[in-house]
Amino acid sequence: MDLELTMLGTGGAFAKKYANNNALIRWNGVTLLLDCGVTAMGALHQMGVDVKDIDGVVVTHQHADHVGGLEEFAFRRGSRKPRLFVPATLRQKLWEHTLKGGMENPADGLNTLDDYFEVTEIEEGPAQEIVPGLRLQILPTVHIRGKSSYSLLFNDRLFYSSDTTFDEARLKELHARGVETFLHECQLTGKGRVHTTLDELLTLPPAIRERLYLMHYGDNRDEFDGQTAEMRFIEQRKPYLFPLG
Repeated sequence: MDLELTMLGTGGAFAKKYANNNALIRWNGVTLLLDCGVTAMGALHQMGVDVKDIDGVVVTHQHADHVGGLEEFAFRRGSRKPRLFVPATLRQKLWEHTLKGGMENPADGLNTLDDYFEVTEIEEGPAQEIVPGLRLQILPTVHIRGKSSYSLLFNDRLFYSSDTTFDEARLKELHARGVETFLHECQLTGKGRVHTTLDELLTLPPAIRERLYLMHYGDNRDEFDGQTAEMRFIEQRKPYLFPLG
């Protein structure tokens, strides 16, 4: 079976030409968001996707370009709670440090994350089945030191980096395990203090590069056409099909 993936946006946190690097996935009748950043609601509107048709959200970390749209998403859902798949290490912090200020409403009995979402905690370790036939493993990343963040691995076949510094060993290990598709963030210029750079990805073996799509790039992406070896830029608002078995 194929997983359909459409990037709501492919840009970095401060991109203006491209929306936030969030994705919409469809699997066996279930529709999920991979992160829900500041620009997600606008992107869904432009794509003609009704928020009420989205079954849930997978969260990778707390930055606004990944969770800044969750408040609006929850408010627009009304009484029907969407599912929220959140790493266990992030659950309390997501409410206390990100959402509580705008969403807590004691007068209406809205005081916790569970009042808005059907929360499923994802633990580090073996993959968990989050919907029938779709297994998710969260992989800790180094993004902002001291803050939890994760990459996603679906059915041992599709890797979605979210935000991370370069981890060559992990990418080679996943390739050896048979991962077929890598969607990886790509900072086009400068040093990769909290992100992975294009120069770093270019050091990977061709066998990995040919399976790798670049995302989370800057507004100057067009300047790098033809400079990414076997790697391809993934396009926002375009559906892609990836086999997951």
